[in-house]
Amino acid sequence: MDAGAEAWDRHLLDEDTFTENFRNDNWPPRTYLCYKVERPDPGSGVPLGQDKGILAQRPEPPCHAESRLLEQIQSWDLDPKLHYGVTCFLSWSPCTDCAQDMAQFLKENSHVSLSLFASRLYTLGHYDEGLRTLKRAGASIAIMTSREFEHCWNAFVHHKGNRFQPWPGLDTESQKFSEKLQGILRGA
Repeated sequence: MDAGAEAWDRHLLDEDTFTENFRNDNWPPRTYLCYKVERPDPGSGVPLGQDKGILAQRPEPPCHAESRLLEQIQSWDLDPKLHYGVTCFLSWSPCTDCAQDMAQFLKENSHVSLSLFASRLYTLGHYDEGLRTLKRAGASIAIMTSREFEHCWNAFVHHKGNRFQPWPGLDTESQKFSEKLQGILRGA
């Protein structure tokens, strides 16, 4: 299954695409975002089948996965009197612009909460200030651990019954990124 094609299943990645893009000791050029929405009830504005999905950065026209998620959520008819929780698992933490956009979205949509788990930190530009702004806006931001990688494998990968196999160094890399992230967020 080619994860870059429009025909790919928006709910499942193939094993290789997941490993190549989420493995935290690798530096893939693309961002993938797996999301799930906790909603109060089935008739609460999230279209059927869109409460879980996978978005990738789109090359033409350029659009980051985080921007695609915000566009999608804004297209839904969410009831502002209800609370919606969105949990995202990202192959890269948001860039400065995406972090700023997500923070603005949270300010304008107090009925939506956002929890982000990133495989690794995106470190170009003023990424640290973007992450602090996002945290100040109320987002929960953390680095993926073995537990989150396994959850993603089970929830978002067409694994054909194969169990998640942690790669050598997964925990070491997670700890390294987590310590760096905590240092950044302390200034929030």
